[in-house]
Amino acid sequence: MPRLPRFEHRAVPIVLAAVTIDVIGFGIVMPVLPTLITQLGHMDLPAATRVAGWMLAMFAAAQFLAGPVMGHLGDRFGRRPVLMAAMTGFCLDYLLMALAPTLAWLFVGRALAGVAGATFGPAGAVIADVTPPQRRSAVFGLLGAAFGVGFIIGPALGGLVASFGPRAPFVVAAALAAINAATMALFLPETLAPEHRRPFRLRDAHVIGAFRPLFHAGNATPLLLAWFLWQLGGVVYPATWSFWASLRFGWSATTIGWSLAWVGLLSIIVQLGLTRRIVRRFGERGAAILGLSCAGACLVAYAFTTHGWQVYAFFLVGALGALVYPAMNGTLSRMVDASRQGALQGGIGSMNSVAAAGGPLLASQALAWGAGHGMDGAAFLVAAVLMFSAMAIIALGVPREPSQSS
Repeated sequence: MPRLPRFEHRAVPIVLAAVTIDVIGFGIVMPVLPTLITQLGHMDLPAATRVAGWMLAMFAAAQFLAGPVMGHLGDRFGRRPVLMAAMTGFCLDYLLMALAPTLAWLFVGRALAGVAGATFGPAGAVIADVTPPQRRSAVFGLLGAAFGVGFIIGPALGGLVASFGPRAPFVVAAALAAINAATMALFLPETLAPEHRRPFRLRDAHVIGAFRPLFHAGNATPLLLAWFLWQLGGVVYPATWSFWASLRFGWSATTIGWSLAWVGLLSIIVQLGLTRRIVRRFGERGAAILGLSCAGACLVAYAFTTHGWQVYAFFLVGALGALVYPAMNGTLSRMVDASRQGALQGGIGSMNSVAAAGGPLLASQALAWGAGHGMDGAAFLVAAVLMFSAMAIIALGVPREPSQSS
């Protein structure tokens, strides 16, 4: 049996745990945010929903600004101190939100969470530091799987802990972050060699500065555009899934939760069981094209599905969309040298944050318009167009990588 990439360096499982806890911490508080907002803001649920939307936008904006800074700090001081500081910030932020006396403090907490949540950049840089270029796609697949695990555990755990009150999940999230920060302090080695570090320049620590080397590196620009379109389309799930499932099938919150768990489970299976094989067989470019094609086809099917069981069946194909992240990230990581991996991953995180801010607005408006015109699957059609556009850009604008014997 081939050796799993995660065991190639002891930093990898620690970083994967950090990402998982990051996502659990975000998901664990989602079930109680409506109750907490209505209580602190003295408002009804529809008004609280609008407030929550602004909180998501603030979170995404903070990540957008912090992503390149975190990446450049990692390139200057090393990955370990940046990751430890971020996880400590998470701990303090969730304690703040657990004690928040007013709605304004919740906004402050979400902004701080966005800054601390820019851990995907340094985490991706650790993987790039310790993994050979030809195997990075497979290990980036583990990073995506860690996200999927957190996506499954977080909301479910939040629903259970909420029985102790709307602030209890924040306390649990703070405890998880504190445990992870301590684990990093004790066991996480530094992965960036001193000779690969470079000075921190604030003028470069923004999304354009982070990608400046890529804009001059061959075919990076088409890949970056495809990445952004893919992210923008993928936001349709967290932004509209619950509302669409209620409109189309009349599903309860429990049924919606099971469907999301199915999505997360299949994504993990693809990341852990298929990514390496498919990348080895088709290359990173081919894997990205396959993933985007399957994701787009699944979205089109959702737009026209008529029975709830079909959702589960269609995602057997749509789950292959989980190939896109490791395939494109592996390709991008090979386009920069060792001293700029943190900047690259930070810039990727910022692009994701832009999509996370704009995607929900696009998807929710499409859903609202479609529902009023007898087409409540309109949001999925818009997302499918974005997926197929990203696929076309890669197919036409990114050359095949040289074949490698394995």
